[in-house]
Amino acid sequence: MFNGLRIRLTMLYLLVTLTFIGLLSVGIYQLLAQYFQQTTDLGLQHKMAHEFRLLGASVPAELAAADRDWFANRAILLPPDGQPLNAQDAEQAVYGDATTQHASVRVEDYTEDFYDGELSAIFVLPLDAQGRLLFDPNPYLPPLAPHPEAVESAISHGNDWRTIRVDDQLRVRLLTYRLTRDDGPTVLQLGRIMADQDRILNQLVVILAGVGSVSTVVLGGGSWWLAGRSLKTAQQAWERQKTFVAHASHELRTPLALIRASAEAAQRRLTSDEHKQQRLLHDIIEESDHMTRLVNDLLLLSRLDMGRLKLEQKIINLTDFLDNLQRQVGRLADERGVKLEVFPAQEVVYGDPTRLHQIMLILLDNALRYTPTGGEIHIATHLQGRYVQVSVADTGRGIAADQLPHVFERFYRSDAARADGSNGAGLGLTIAKSLIEAQGGQISIESQINQGTCVTLRLQAV
Repeated sequence: MFNGLRIRLTMLYLLVTLTFIGLLSVGIYQLLAQYFQQTTDLGLQHKMAHEFRLLGASVPAELAAADRDWFANRAILLPPDGQPLNAQDAEQAVYGDATTQHASVRVEDYTEDFYDGELSAIFVLPLDAQGRLLFDPNPYLPPLAPHPEAVESAISHGNDWRTIRVDDQLRVRLLTYRLTRDDGPTVLQLGRIMADQDRILNQLVVILAGVGSVSTVVLGGGSWWLAGRSLKTAQQAWERQKTFVAHASHELRTPLALIRASAEAAQRRLTSDEHKQQRLLHDIIEESDHMTRLVNDLLLLSRLDMGRLKLEQKIINLTDFLDNLQRQVGRLADERGVKLEVFPAQEVVYGDPTRLHQIMLILLDNALRYTPTGGEIHIATHLQGRYVQVSVADTGRGIAADQLPHVFERFYRSDAARADGSNGAGLGLTIAKSLIEAQGGQISIESQINQGTCVTLRLQAV
C-alpha cells in the first residue's frame, strides 16, 4: 500500500517541479526570442530611416522615433565640462530639444561600430511599383527575391511587417515601406536573415532540454526520497496500528473464550456441585474484570494518542502524596512479605495528582509482582536542577538487557512476565510513559537480572 502511495507522491512532486522548470524554460526562451525580435525590428526601422534620408524622402514619424531610440542606445553624450548628463537632459539632447545649458553637447556616435555588427545583416531591395528589383545594393549578402505580397500591402497601407520562410527553413524578417517621391524607387523592402538568432535559440533549446533531462533524474531521486520521508511517520503509525490490533485481538480472544466456556458449562449444568458452580461464575467475573481493565487501558491510550486526555495539573506536595501512597500499598506489600520503604521527601512538583497516582500504582504493582518474599521496594526523591526525580527500586528478578528497549512498547511482556503466568496485557508501562510525558515529564528504567529494577520519573519542580 505504502509503496504505491510513495510512487504516486513521487510522480506528483516530480510533475510539480518539472512543470515549474518547464514554465521557467519557456519563459527564458520567450524572453530571448522577444529580445531578438525587438532588436531586429528596431534595426530595420533605423536602417529604413537611414535609407529615407539618403533618398531625400520625408521620414515617417514612427521611423524617426525608432531612429532616435536606436541612436540613444548607441551613443555617448558628453557636455563641454565632460560630466555625464542625467536621463532627462540626455533625452532632450538626443531628440534635438536641448536647453541652452546643454546646447553644445558633444555626441560620440558609435553607430558605425554597430553598423558592421548588426546592420550589415540587413539587406535593402529598392523596388518599382510592380515589385521588380531596380538594382541590388547588397553585394555581400545572398540574393533574395522581393516578396510581392509585402509590396502590395505596403503600397496599400504605407508599410508592412511580416516574417517569411525561405525554402521552408530560413526565417527572414521583412519591413516594407512605400516612398512618396516621384523619382527613384516606389517601394523599399528591408529584411534580415534570422539564421544566427535561430541558431542561438536552437542551442538554448538543446541546453534547456539537457538541463531538463538531468533535472528529471535528480528530481526523480529527490522526490522518491522526499516521498519516503513524508510517509515514514504514517507508515510507522500504520505498523503500530496493525501490531496494536493484532495484540488487542489476541488479548481479547482468550478471556472471551474462557467466559464462553464457563457460561456453556453452567448452562449445561454439567455438575450439581455448588462449589464448582461458584468457581465457574467466579471465572466469568474475573475474566470480565480483566476485559474491562483491558478496554479501559485501550481507551486511555487512545485518548493519549489523540491528545484528548484532560489533565488537572496543580502543585503536588510529595511528602503528603507519598505518605498516602505508602498507606494504600503498604498493606498489600505486607501480605506478600515485601518491605516497602519510602524515604522522606521535601520536594514539590507540578502535575496531575490523579494521573501521577495512577503511574505510581503501575510501577508498584510491577515491583510487587516480580519481587520475591523477603525482598524490598524503595521509593526515593531527588532534586536535580529544575526537576525532581522520583525513583521506584526493587530487589526483584530484573529484566534482561536485550529486553529493556522494548518494555515501553504496547503489549510487550518480558520473559519474567510470561514465566509468572500473570494475566497482564503488557500495557502498564506504556500507559505510565504516555501519562508522564503528557505532564511534561520523562521516565527511564534500569535493570539487571537477579539484581532488581529501578524506574525513575522526572517531574517539573516548583
